[in-house]
Parts: sequence; C-alpha cells; structure tokens
Amino acid sequence: MTSYTVLQTALLAAILQALSLPASLAANPVFLNVTIPGLDADGDLPDDAALCLPAINGLPAHGRDQSPAVGWSNAPATTKSFALIMTDPDVPLDVTLLRGPRPIPVEAARDTHYHWVLYDIPATTTSLPAGADGDGFAPRGKPVEKTQWGQRGVNANTWLMAGNPGLKGTYAGYDGPCPPVNDLKPHGYTITIYALDIDHLAAKPLMDGPDVQKAMEGHVLAKGEAVGHYSLNPALRKVIAE
Repeated sequence: MTSYTVLQTALLAAILQALSLPASLAANPVFLNVTIPGLDADGDLPDDAALCLPAINGLPAHGRDQSPAVGWSNAPATTKSFALIMTDPDVPLDVTLLRGPRPIPVEAARDTHYHWVLYDIPATTTSLPAGADGDGFAPRGKPVEKTQWGQRGVNANTWLMAGNPGLKGTYAGYDGPCPPVNDLKPHGYTITIYALDIDHLAAKPLMDGPDVQKAMEGHVLAKGEAVGHYSLNPALRKVIAE
C-alpha cells in the first residue's frame, strides 16, 4: 500500500517540475524572498517606475520609466546566476477595449506582457538599485547588451511600437507600466527572480521573456516573486490616495 508520505512527495515533485525546479528539491524546496523596496503602503509601484502617468489637462503624460529597485535573498549556495522577469498578466486581450470610451470590466479576458527581462545576473548580486536597467524612455528602444547587472532581454514594446515609424525598434531592458486609463482592474506587475545552476543561458539573438523561460528549463534551483500594482484610472487612483 502506498503511504501518504510517498504520495505527498510525488505530488510536490510534480509541482516543482512544472515550475522548472529540479525534482531533487522535492524533499526540501527552496523559495527566494523577493522585495520591491519602492512600493508604497498599499503595494503600488511608484510613479517613477511608470512609462505613462495620469493625463494632465487631458493630454498624455510621460513617466520617468525608471526600473524599480529589487532585492532577493535565500538563494541556494550552488546558485551560479540569476534571471529576472517582470510581467503584467492583466493586459486586456481584446485590443479594441484599449483607450476606448467604455470601462474595461475586471472580468475581461487578460493577456501577459513582458516589461523587463534580465538574465545572466552574477550569483554575487542580490539586489538591483532603482534605475539599474533603465532610467528614461528611449525612443526606438535600448540596445540588447550585457551590462554590469546582466544580459538584457527584449520587452513587449518591441512589438507594441512596431507599427509606429517614429518609435519602432528593439526595446531591451526595462520599460514600465502604461495600463489603459479605462481599465477597472489595477494591474499587478510581477517581478520573478530565478536562481539558476548555470552561469550563462544558451541564448539566441533578441531573447524575450518566453525565450528565457524556455532556456531556463531544468536549471532553476529556486524562484520567488513580488508584485507591485499600478493604475492610470483616475477613480482607482483616487481610492488609493484616500
């Protein structure tokens, strides 16, 4: 007869495998502690991190677009590098709703956009200061290059700006929130840190978030995440302010 302990261990191993964690960690899983120091008391990202700010006199306003500070701890001793991926899983799937006059309901179907991809982060690094991978919007994007913090991946603006002749280009590193003004749901920007058992990912040109996630499979020792919310909806911001 199979014992409950054996079943429990097998189930945990399956969950870890789904998370790209080695099955050998099933008996003693490790999870990173991830923090975003700049969040306010309500868990909202600072305006400095946003690409878009609330409109001023009806006109769009540009934010500082500064990558937020991030810290992490509790990595396994065998960690050889880290990877960072920041996503917004709350982007309305129906693009006709964006910037439209009708409010976007909370229950609207959602898609995931990648705002920040950074990998081959040195194992000795346990935090990134604000502005480490972007401090200001760069029309046509920032270069795909290796910095002191790691190798930049490509974010969603590469495809979102493709139809604009003045802005199209390759957007690497960080570009921040610009949620629809008419969205009734605050967007939850999730920063996930992965501890890896290899120094460098097997990379190809223009690695985006899904590419990095694929390249990490079988090499993730531990992971953890933190979420910061952001909204441009005046009604939601008023509630937050109060």
